Amino acid sequence: DYLPAQKDVIHKVIPWDEVSESEGTGMVHIAPGCGKEDFVLGKEFDLKTIAPLDELGIYLPGFDWLSGKDVHDVAEPIIEDLQKRGILYNVEDYTHRYPVCWRCNSELIFRLVDEWFISMDTLRHEITGSAKKVERWIPSYGLAHELDWLKNMANWCISKKRYWGLALPIWKCECGRYTVIGSKKELQQRAVQGWQEFAPHSPHRPWIDKIKIKCDKCGALVSRIPDVGNPWLDAGIVPFSTMRPPDDMHTISNGYPFDKTYWHEWFPADFISESLPGQFRLWFYAILAMSTVLEKKPPFRVLQGYASMNDEHGEEMHKSKGNAIWSDEAAEKIGADVMRWMFAKHNPVQNLNFGYGHAKEIKRVLLTLWNVYSFFVTYARIDQFNPVNKEVSETNLRKLDKWILSKLNSLIEQCERAYDNYDLVSVVKGAEKFFDDLSNWYVRRSRKRFWKSENDTDKETAYLVLYECLVKLLRTISPIMPFLTEHMYQNLVAGVNNQNPESIHLCTFPEPAVKRIDTALEQEISMTRTIVSLGRAARNKANTKIRQPLLSMTINVPSGCTELSNDARSTILDELNIKTIKEIGTNALKQVYLFNAVPVFDKIGPKFGKSVNKVAQWIKSLSQEKIEQLIDAGLLEERIQGEMIEISKEDVEIRKTEVPGASVMIEGDFGVGIDTKLTQDLEYEGLVRELIHKVQLMRKEANFNLVDRVKIFYDTDKKLKDAITENLDYLKRETLAVAVTAGIQTGEIDKVLDVNGIQVKITLQRAKTP
Repeated sequence: DYLPAQKDVIHKVIPWDEVSESEGTGMVHIAPGCGKEDFVLGKEFDLKTIAPLDELGIYLPGFDWLSGKDVHDVAEPIIEDLQKRGILYNVEDYTHRYPVCWRCNSELIFRLVDEWFISMDTLRHEITGSAKKVERWIPSYGLAHELDWLKNMANWCISKKRYWGLALPIWKCECGRYTVIGSKKELQQRAVQGWQEFAPHSPHRPWIDKIKIKCDKCGALVSRIPDVGNPWLDAGIVPFSTMRPPDDMHTISNGYPFDKTYWHEWFPADFISESLPGQFRLWFYAILAMSTVLEKKPPFRVLQGYASMNDEHGEEMHKSKGNAIWSDEAAEKIGADVMRWMFAKHNPVQNLNFGYGHAKEIKRVLLTLWNVYSFFVTYARIDQFNPVNKEVSETNLRKLDKWILSKLNSLIEQCERAYDNYDLVSVVKGAEKFFDDLSNWYVRRSRKRFWKSENDTDKETAYLVLYECLVKLLRTISPIMPFLTEHMYQNLVAGVNNQNPESIHLCTFPEPAVKRIDTALEQEISMTRTIVSLGRAARNKANTKIRQPLLSMTINVPSGCTELSNDARSTILDELNIKTIKEIGTNALKQVYLFNAVPVFDKIGPKFGKSVNKVAQWIKSLSQEKIEQLIDAGLLEERIQGEMIEISKEDVEIRKTEVPGASVMIEGDFGVGIDTKLTQDLEYEGLVRELIHKVQLMRKEANFNLVDRVKIFYDTDKKLKDAITENLDYLKRETLAVAVTAGIQTGEIDKVLDVNGIQVKITLQRAKTP
């Protein structure tokens, strides 16, 4: 009380909802000049408000020996002062949460200052109306977030005690009159001092502070208030400051420094996007407030919010933690397109865990596209293929061509809807599925058409189909992946025909050819690929290489899918390297299983009472035929020792094991069983296929061209020699060999190979072309 600043201050006890008798003494100390809650409570009870510190945290005059001291240095001296005056009760240390600057980790203090506010009492309801008129919030709960903020927010503080920032255009006179200047032109008209110094500069400090105006109430010279605007006040004018007309159309229109007729063609904006966590109370709110006041409507039609970006372990990125990744560094290390693809693939309402580990997976996916492009370019150059003035002829299309063109146009249709719906996740996932369709099915199954085809028309058709798929795919995904698609476009399109747009980003979005979409064909190939995938899994399970031919397979399919076209059957057998399909049906896999029936005593005990033991013995003795009858019909009955017994599938646990020499894989209603037993012919063919694979690797290692013919010389045991003799034409055809001869010769490359455990020495000699 002895401090001068405390003169005439009454200290008293007041009630407060936030204090209870169940904690501590039931009393807390408040200082209305040093905390938000204290200040509000002081207003309610008309308490004296004392603000003791200047902007540097130094005690102001009027605080006796404290005046001039830094607030961070006075804790111990205050304790000593209380002790000297004999009123110190106790000293204890407490650990508690304290505000700290997130940039420099300095401890912060609360300080009471005068600020400028926009009253929200009425305006909040008008902004709420504007928010409800927005056509779409993404995610949809964004509107609820915004309305909740508008309902509970206080008046909008629009000033800051800083030097740099948007200078608030408020001139306040000592007489209490204040003037808000609405434009640069108005400021020039009102300025009575400092205009010449200010005119060449932007409206920031220090130049704006040179200007003085005359008070229109008392006539005194008036200076601008020193405050600058809250940055979000500045951000709120984006819809007005960015959609300006060209310079030659800058005319004054209704107070705006540009032609509002032109501006209205672009306002409101079609789309805005910013981070979800904070922008409902910052930028979204600011532009809604500005637009509501100035135009009485929302400034955007669609708003998309997104969550935060963390490191790949889900931790917040901070420079101090050492886990921050700078944008330029990431772009240099993994590529801007990889980053863009990663962002577009992620659901924006969930936090994105960004890191170089996750980028590797994205690169692997995009490499699939690059490999297809590289394949096309390589062979097109060899064959000097030129797509200019050529179109795909419908009469020359194979079923595989029709399928990939259907998938292409389905993708374009899907992506067009997704782009219109601001749904980039669906674009990316659809594109990645098409990468796989194009690479691992169409190109792989069409490969021989490009380098072995004896039919020039068929080869050209394959080129034209793949070319169309690549070019239209690139145009579809170019908004997400602008750099890689541009690189490919320059080589595929712009570099081939200068009549095309010089950049992919000057092309129109591709139109889907609806007549080429064949959903039935897409479903057939999808089912075919599912069966092939299960067949490969069954081979892996049996540890049988795909190059080893097998005799037969059985296919289980859902009801209604039992009819597979001859083309689909042929594809399945070719893909799985199997000779025949034994059976296709909804219960086809029964033949590759041995069934064993086990009684479920919890069911048959109450059901059969004293007869339970003889029923259990009967169940255990059921034949394969009877068990299959129970599976198919769901019921089975038989007279046992003069008593008619009926059981259902619920009374029995049916266990099944694969028959010897079979391998089975099941997924949903689809299943595949393969016969893994080998005959001599199958074993020999498998040996030759393995040999072909290794010879192809030798060709590549020796840098042979794709079309180079070779002579093969070999030395091995009788078994592999017999296998080669029986499959000689196949070996020559697959390796482009003009001759395969037993014996050793010199050549471009020779190696000792292991072919399924058999040693063979191979020499490759480039054959002379005629």
